[in-house]
Amino acid sequence: MRPTMTWGRGVSGQSEDASPLMVCTMHVSFRDQLDESAAVFQSFAAQSDAVDAICCLVADAVLSGSTLFTCGNGGSATDAIHLAEEMVGRYRATRRPLPAVCLNTDVGAITCIANDFGFEQIFARQLEALARPGDLLVIFSTSGGSPNILAVMHVARVVGVTCVALLGKDGGTARELADHALVVPSASSARIQEVHTLILHAICEEIEGRFVV
Repeated sequence: MRPTMTWGRGVSGQSEDASPLMVCTMHVSFRDQLDESAAVFQSFAAQSDAVDAICCLVADAVLSGSTLFTCGNGGSATDAIHLAEEMVGRYRATRRPLPAVCLNTDVGAITCIANDFGFEQIFARQLEALARPGDLLVIFSTSGGSPNILAVMHVARVVGVTCVALLGKDGGTARELADHALVVPSASSARIQEVHTLILHAICEEIEGRFVV
């Protein structure tokens, strides 16, 4: 049975007029979503050592002066932005800014490339222009099959950029192209992105933990 919620429009549960309370029948309860999320996190816990290794890899790279590049599509684009801004700004600690570029944020470059070369090239052409051997690319993709993600991963190989892929479902083609891949065992994009957020925060924790406060 679906849970039913009721609420009024006033303060402290008091309705401001005589109109009837609105009724909301939840399609999926928040508790059900919490339970599903917890199950995915518990299943992913088996990859904890791999997550730790990737956190160290990213920390070693950016703290040695390599540039971290990130990208993704849709909700994964916001994850990519999130990780890059935590490097340039800060996560918790006040420390020196770290070199990071999100390939989703330059609207002029993206629209130019999409218009002249096709949407598939929006990340690849930027990486080819900006990256140097020894840099690092972290891609976020719930499917691992988006053409623009696969294109930028191919360029990373040519340029000599190490590629870390945060994926979901079966990992898609991106799983085979990545130097290091983490695949969240879920078919739900929402659950996959929740785990990706925890991973990017774990990366930030490792980096900032290396600074002497």
